[in-house]
Amino acid sequence: MRVLGVDPGSRFMGYGVVEEKRGRLVHVGHGVIKVDESAPLASRLKDLHAALVEALARYAPDAVAVEGLFTFRNARSALVLGHARGVALLAAAQAGLVVHEYAPAKVKKSVGAGGASGKDAVARMVRTFLSLEASQFQRADASDALAVALCHLNHGRASVPTATAATGKKRKGAAGLLADRLASAYRKPEAR
Repeated sequence: MRVLGVDPGSRFMGYGVVEEKRGRLVHVGHGVIKVDESAPLASRLKDLHAALVEALARYAPDAVAVEGLFTFRNARSALVLGHARGVALLAAAQAGLVVHEYAPAKVKKSVGAGGASGKDAVARMVRTFLSLEASQFQRADASDALAVALCHLNHGRASVPTATAATGKKRKGAAGLLADRLASAYRKPEAR
């Protein structure tokens, strides 16, 4: 399964593509769509849409995952971000793809960063899962988008069998890949 994750923004929109191949998570590509921040909002949204449509055609994902809104103190900022999210939803729908939305805290937790963790923690975990170098990212928008794609691979497939921690068995599918890697990182050392 190939998933294109989107970190929406009205000036910078991150996208990242991750694929589950034979039980492995594979980085396919990522990028940041940059638009002229001095342009009118309608123009920026048009440019975001065109670039996202191009990315969808290039990577041909099976699904799209978009980060949801979080609480804003500034209503205008929330509204503008909502427009950018709408562009992502529209581009995916036009491509005939199902869109999955995940809350920012769920995205962070799905890659092993706490819900209140910053972008650096998310980027570090994404690089670890996908064996990427920090130099491959100019902005956090791309690593955030990859985290959204990983979140979908971890949570979005209800049919993926998983084992409980009590069984000690390896989990199957993408959810198991992430969960098994996280479990080993968070186990307490045994007393001697």
